[in-house]
Amino acid sequence: MARLVLVPTPIGNLGDITRRAVQVLEQADVVAAEDTRHSRRLLDSLGIGRQLVRLDAHTIESRAPALLEQPGTLAFITDAGTPGISDPGAELLRLAVAAGHEVEVLPGATAFVPALILSGLDSARFTFEGFLPRKGSARSSRLQRIAASSATSIIYEAPRRVLTTVADLAAVCGAERRAAVSRELTKKFEETVRGTLGELLERLNETEARGEYVITVAGSDSPAEQTGSADLQQLASLLLEHGLKGRELREALLAAGASRNLAYELSLTV
Repeated sequence: MARLVLVPTPIGNLGDITRRAVQVLEQADVVAAEDTRHSRRLLDSLGIGRQLVRLDAHTIESRAPALLEQPGTLAFITDAGTPGISDPGAELLRLAVAAGHEVEVLPGATAFVPALILSGLDSARFTFEGFLPRKGSARSSRLQRIAASSATSIIYEAPRRVLTTVADLAAVCGAERRAAVSRELTKKFEETVRGTLGELLERLNETEARGEYVITVAGSDSPAEQTGSADLQQLASLLLEHGLKGRELREALLAAGASRNLAYELSLTV
């Protein structure tokens, strides 16, 4: 029976690797990685000359069972951070638990905790949303839940989509909702920008998006409060200024609570 150990790796600064993580990687019988080329550079920098086995979202189902049946310790690392958070580590752990294997998770680097603290928003209650669905009703319903929640929400986003996601959040939560955007955490160009969603939208529209982003959104003071028509018109104008139009604008307004007739009307008149 195998012992699976999920090993956190730095999200940017190599100095954040723990002594325990290095020890496990040195002593493991097999080291599997989400991206062997990326992880090879990390292990080389640590002086660990271990062979790596690829185990990503496309290969876990076919390769993991056989690896887990091998005796000894299987160490798993992802591209960055703690495995199991928005990556294939979650599925690997489920397979190991279902098969009755011993599982251990080492503490270590992850992006959403420093982003939450850096945001300056309430950290007593928070929800980690990971990556939002990209489109359709799944995205709209998730955005609506974030808007209604009284807890702080934390979202991961890629650079090419961060502007769209902040625009959608402004449409649903209101442009005055407090938020923060962090990028390149622990790296040379680390940056956290705080303000309202409207202000952050302006800032992102003026700068080139680079690096991975964490968006932190304050909880609602009035979870049941509905957005009024005047607010919706203001949001429609704001979103139109930032490139949303036609169907995209109507869907954003629907997600913000507008009726279908009002969303259609505003998409034509603003």
